[in-house]
Amino acid sequence: MPHFSGEECPMDQFKVGDKIELNIIDISSEGLGVGRHKGLAFFVEGGTLGDRVLFEIVELKKRYGIGKTLEIIEKSPYRIGSKCEFFPQCDGCQLQNLDYYKQLEFKKNIVENNLERIGKINNVVVKDTIGMEYPFRYRNKAEFKVEKNYKIGYYKRGTHDIVPVDKSIIQNKMVDDILILIKEYMKKYKVEGYDRKNKKGIIMNLLIRTTKYNKAMVVIVTKCENLPYKNELIKMLTFPDKRVSNISSNAIVSIYQNVKKNDTSVVLGAKDIKLYGEDRILDYIGEYKFLISPKSFFQINPVQTEVLYDKVVEYLSLNGNETIADLYCGIGTISLFISKYAKKVYGVEIVKEAIEDANENKDLNGVNNVEFILGKSEDILPKLNKKGIKLDAIVVDPPRKGLDKLLINSIIDANPEKIVYVSCNPSTLARDLGYLVGKGYKVLEAQPVDMFPMSMHVETIALLQREIM
Repeated sequence: MPHFSGEECPMDQFKVGDKIELNIIDISSEGLGVGRHKGLAFFVEGGTLGDRVLFEIVELKKRYGIGKTLEIIEKSPYRIGSKCEFFPQCDGCQLQNLDYYKQLEFKKNIVENNLERIGKINNVVVKDTIGMEYPFRYRNKAEFKVEKNYKIGYYKRGTHDIVPVDKSIIQNKMVDDILILIKEYMKKYKVEGYDRKNKKGIIMNLLIRTTKYNKAMVVIVTKCENLPYKNELIKMLTFPDKRVSNISSNAIVSIYQNVKKNDTSVVLGAKDIKLYGEDRILDYIGEYKFLISPKSFFQINPVQTEVLYDKVVEYLSLNGNETIADLYCGIGTISLFISKYAKKVYGVEIVKEAIEDANENKDLNGVNNVEFILGKSEDILPKLNKKGIKLDAIVVDPPRKGLDKLLINSIIDANPEKIVYVSCNPSTLARDLGYLVGKGYKVLEAQPVDMFPMSMHVETIALLQREIM
């Protein structure tokens, strides 16, 4: 979202229903077209970068307005036709009407602007975004909301209303067929979706995981433990008929019921009940195998994950004698991927189940130079230091909120020569890099990777080097 400053005209010169012509000069984090009129920012649904539109004001805030496109007066040279019949109603693919090469350029600009505006870091080399040859059907994890009247879909942009979908062009094709089968099961046996307003119904959400070799785990999220006709559901999913051509009879290897008793926005609840098949599914990143449970964090784009991790290896530039810490290691994906290039890797994670999975993945791959440690990274780093363990480099891959100051200070105290920061949020990345620069590190390079084509999200890897003080 662009940053507007300077004197602004009062919003009371406008009213809801006003129609205005506007040049779209940017795209907001919600995928809305952004422009300025009489010094004020307007966020317009239906406009994309480079369009000139006629829009109607639908809402006025204190410092900006929100509108809806009535007419595209001049079409952007970057505007393309959507491949999905549900665009732009659903909120899954905000950039689907923007040329893919322009998407990549746009995401590079997001990273650059955040580094300059939030991090106050200038003259950083931000490389061109690494894109995909085929930026569709890339996701290995699908999450859907389920509602009364057998609705399965995504939230409508800016609302909690569900847009029913029966396919998604960013998901594995297996997912489309699984949706068909689950909807048939619900209708045939009158198993209702959950009505969030009236607190009635059974099925709340669906989670579907698919693997590199087209195996699948299906998780049915229910309000209570009573899921009628479970055996019939299992049979429909594991012995599909010929109408669903993307699923073979042995493709779905694991089926779970997950019980979620609260109405929060989190997809999964606390209790998992295995209904069929394997406890976990097996997937790969490069040559490494990983066991994945319903709640595991696993990168959602297998093709770009290898690109991402190869870049981590490149930035570390190891000779086999280094000791590395991998913070927020999850189930051990980065730790194991870099292990053959390092002398020793310490993977640190606060989630007990993730550490248990990481240790199992380590054994599964026959890796013996990685140690996984349960605990807060800000507590573990000083303990490693007290043991006389000198870290040559630290890799961090935090959640969207970025790094806590306490952890950043622990990283600085550990004094690694290099820090490789993997981020899914350019704004918190910029904030944290700005702090590290103030503490004696230099950002040598940042590499955006398009992990989420057609969406506003961008993954970034940054390389920091300790400066000689």
